[in-house]
Amino acid sequence: MPAAQISAENTLPRRLRRITAFLTVTAAVYLVLLIPDPEPAPPKPAARKAFAWNQDQYWSALESSYVAARQFGCENLDSLIQQGIGQSVSLTNALHVAAYPAEDTLFDAIERNIFTLAPMVAACPQYLHDYAAAITAMRTAVKEQSRNWDMQAQAVRDRLYRLLYGSRAAMEEVMLQASPASLPPIVVCYDEPSATPSTEILGVRVHSGDILVSRGGAATSAFIARGNDYPGNFSHVALVHVDSSGHASIIEAHIEKGVAVASIEEYLRDTKLRVMVLRFRADLLADSMLPHKAAAFALRDAGTRRIPYDFKMNFHDSTEFFCSEVASSAYRHAGITLWMGLSSISTVGVSSWLAAFGVEHFETQEPADLEYDPQLRVVAEWRDPDVLFKDHIDNAVIDVMLEGAEKGERLDYDWYMLPVVRVVKAYSAILNGFGGVGPVPEGMSSTAALRNKRFTERHARMTAFVLERVQQFEKELGYVPPYWELVRFAREAKSKADS
Repeated sequence: MPAAQISAENTLPRRLRRITAFLTVTAAVYLVLLIPDPEPAPPKPAARKAFAWNQDQYWSALESSYVAARQFGCENLDSLIQQGIGQSVSLTNALHVAAYPAEDTLFDAIERNIFTLAPMVAACPQYLHDYAAAITAMRTAVKEQSRNWDMQAQAVRDRLYRLLYGSRAAMEEVMLQASPASLPPIVVCYDEPSATPSTEILGVRVHSGDILVSRGGAATSAFIARGNDYPGNFSHVALVHVDSSGHASIIEAHIEKGVAVASIEEYLRDTKLRVMVLRFRADLLADSMLPHKAAAFALRDAGTRRIPYDFKMNFHDSTEFFCSEVASSAYRHAGITLWMGLSSISTVGVSSWLAAFGVEHFETQEPADLEYDPQLRVVAEWRDPDVLFKDHIDNAVIDVMLEGAEKGERLDYDWYMLPVVRVVKAYSAILNGFGGVGPVPEGMSSTAALRNKRFTERHARMTAFVLERVQQFEKELGYVPPYWELVRFAREAKSKADS
């Protein structure tokens, strides 16, 4: 037998053995990496009670009132609308005369007036400006009243939520019936005086030490906004520092990279469906420059140490920050405690889903709840009129998904992808070590990353179905479906997906 043939025959088995060995090792590594992470410990929800409107019939009646108002005509509604707005002004003026307890029936009258007016103004959007002004004045007066209330009391939190969140929701339902081009993107609420350096952001004069509370466009942003005892509209907190030359720096914590400092342009480059400007009350400051000093501390802190993102949402731990901690830590260093009423997550389903993402603390500082702190004034609120409806759809889909969580549904993931994501996680860790940002955020487990992927995909599918139903609704009835209709569509989407 020729030597060349013998050599070839010997080489072939060696190659087969190498390929077999490689495949065996690869399979073994894959199987090892396939071992699931330990399931998170059963969460300990906050010992409170989640707010629930429980007014489905009332919402339907408001929609019927809107349909009737469209048919009745604005010329026939003029006196009723003006009377209602006048009543709103009178009720608000009463709040400036005396202090009232949170349970006073005056606040019930204020709430009824706001919701009763909404269908008529929605049918006659020429009154939108006056309606918005009445709501803004009421919200400012209620915030002033809340200085005398116990922010830890359930009844107080319920009252503030009904009036502040409820009035915003009513106004936005009205806004959505108007053409986007006619909507005012900025509502100036209260120009709280400040001695700190300032600059302009989104057409609003913003001072050093101001807090920006915003809403992102991702499904997880909607989850953060809605996944607590008082579902809201905001998912992110940032602190503004302005130097003496007017240059602004935005200090914030990102899931992807932890605490970072951004320019105004970089801050706005991330999707912002809405932004609210909060400012500490001047009459509560012994030192008028204290907010600036708090912001300066945050800026120095971000520049002198690496602060990872805090998935546990433990605001007592200063080694890691989630977004709310950027503001609360800076002000705490200045001797001020923000979130006078701590946020709570008391339902088993929501807390279980959050635990699956790494959350361990369910009495914490949620972005949306900072608005209710009586130490802070709402200076202005900016909304992007073109995507306001997206905000509402995202919320409705999340609300329905969380209904499933309360029924025991779990956040699943594609288990077979776990080895791949673990390799990506290792790569991300190397990048993190050199100050970079990897595909899997530091502090997020591979399993949580896969759960987030499945969660986002499901939200997207349900959203697509809701959008189809919205188009049908508008074609058949001629108006934008209100929030409760969006929830109904989302339930249909979920039922279809589960069948």
